[in-house]
Amino acid sequence: MKILLAHNFYRSSAPSGEDSAYRNERQLLERHFTVIPYERFNDDIDESTLVKRINLALAGAWSRRTYDELSGLIGTCRPDVVHFHNTFPLITPSAYAACRDAGVPVVQTLHNFRLVCPQAMLLRNGLPCELCLKGSFLPALRYRCYRDSFIATLAQVYTQTYNRNRGTYRRLVNRFITLTGFAAEKFIKAGFSTHRISVVPNTLIDQPAAGEGDGRYALFVGRLSAEKGIRVLLEAWRGIDIPLKIVGDGPLRSELEAIVRTRALKVEFTGHLDRDDVLGIVQRATLQVVPSECYEGFPMVLLEAMACGTPVVASRIGSLDEIVLDGITGEKFSPGDAGELAATVKGLVSEPERLASLRISARDHFERTYAPSGHVAQLSGLYRDVIQEMKIKAAGHGTHKPTKS
Repeated sequence: MKILLAHNFYRSSAPSGEDSAYRNERQLLERHFTVIPYERFNDDIDESTLVKRINLALAGAWSRRTYDELSGLIGTCRPDVVHFHNTFPLITPSAYAACRDAGVPVVQTLHNFRLVCPQAMLLRNGLPCELCLKGSFLPALRYRCYRDSFIATLAQVYTQTYNRNRGTYRRLVNRFITLTGFAAEKFIKAGFSTHRISVVPNTLIDQPAAGEGDGRYALFVGRLSAEKGIRVLLEAWRGIDIPLKIVGDGPLRSELEAIVRTRALKVEFTGHLDRDDVLGIVQRATLQVVPSECYEGFPMVLLEAMACGTPVVASRIGSLDEIVLDGITGEKFSPGDAGELAATVKGLVSEPERLASLRISARDHFERTYAPSGHVAQLSGLYRDVIQEMKIKAAGHGTHKPTKS
């Protein structure tokens, strides 16, 4: 089977879990199928002037360059299916039209909520927001949800409205993939067809060995931004004796470091580290904390923690509530509740036998639920289904009219 795999990378200065998930899946699929990559990079974007930023925003709805490039690539390589990850902002939904006009089925993984939320995370003022799921993007404009800018938000609203009116997502995408059942429910609530959504969680191509958890420290890995619950994490640590390592970087780092100095907390900031170094720290951690206050997709840090056998203490919110299983892969607490977070961490640390049991069950759960072999089997079955559906439709409707513009 030939798979054309497409992804728009975020800027290298802002590492993304979506980029990691794509790289992971590409390497895994290359072991089993013929993979043809089509990749664009936000590092190539020039936003040095207002005119260039406006042109970029307008081009985000439909790119003739992408349509032409992908049409040529499909004509040369003749893939059986095209699987998209991120298409924002350079690839654009015009890529779907190139596939449909060439008679190739389209699969789109939904790593975030961009198709139903201009801000992409169902997040406003640091808290979950579902106003735009009702069908109108006017709330996003009212609250300037994207980059706190009316113009930037308007560009996102234009892109999604333009493609909704064209029926792009309804007519040109054969199957959507969400990473969790929670995410699937939100898209269905926004009007997506239930039978065109499949849940396929992330996986790890190279599984780390289970760790010993002998480091005697807790761990946070992620972007240092408000929605990640990092302020609540530090508030909780005022009453916790076990040291905390914070791996990652972000806009709040200076503020957080000042809090740690002022309160003399047992917290160490490592900054951004290479994946191998991070995995080594995860393997030795007593536990890992994921205190997010937003709807996460499927954080790769959760998969890595499970694979390492490291128990997770996570917010009881969105997909995290679905992924983290109490008493099996970790424990949960109410999002934003520093007191409950502190009590949960202290409770686990005080019970070494319970921690040891969680390490075994977390690793076992990963192997049974998120192993690469199962991931490949799910995708392979999905690809076969959409290929067969496309053949049946083609036989029933004859030739189709090109949709390029």
